[in-house]
Amino acid sequence: MDHFSGDRAAEQWRGARAPWVRLSLRIVNRPRRPVAVEPSTFDQLEGAMDPALQLQLAHDTATTLVARVRDDGTAEVLRRILDYSRDNGLGEIAELWSAAPAHSLPGALWRLYVIHASIIADPDIAAHAYQRGADNLNSIDEVVAGARQPTGPDDIRELADEILGGAFTGDLADALDRAAAYCRIEAHGVTSLIGGSEIGSSAMLERAATLADFAADLQACAQLSRNNLLS
Repeated sequence: MDHFSGDRAAEQWRGARAPWVRLSLRIVNRPRRPVAVEPSTFDQLEGAMDPALQLQLAHDTATTLVARVRDDGTAEVLRRILDYSRDNGLGEIAELWSAAPAHSLPGALWRLYVIHASIIADPDIAAHAYQRGADNLNSIDEVVAGARQPTGPDDIRELADEILGGAFTGDLADALDRAAAYCRIEAHGVTSLIGGSEIGSSAMLERAATLADFAADLQACAQLSRNNLLS
């Protein structure tokens, strides 16, 4: 069941925000308050940074943040992370993680945050594409991703929180598998809408391609996590 009529869907897609990649750049570049991690972590961020140091900080902050939430063991810490991501992005941490290798812990967390931010920014569009993909894609991905069916804006926001939250409090590999499944469904849905002439935008083609790339990267990270090799 689609959540838009054809004309309304086309209008929503034509008026959509910048594509996935540009959205991720806005998350990095927009001024933010610093994320609440150890202040000493960012002492060396002023001025030009050595690439090796930047990579090390990316890995260190990712590992520390995941460990802190797991060790605390309270829902309140996770809620603060989700609320901060929804309202403020990631600030300096995003700058570090966005440059990390795709098949690494900071690279995986970066992709999870971009997925979360894109859904929160446009839940109507995300839900419409997801529903179209779920309707047309004959695979187990719908079960793995785990969104309520039929999928509306509230359902897709809930899925976004579950996937991001699961990376910190649940099984990381499972959260990455869910994210990869979501990306495959969403990419298929976007492609289907373009093919059905509901939308016709190079920006949406770029979004579908980026989703497909994210799916492959996250799937690889899930396997690394299961083998205790994701760092």
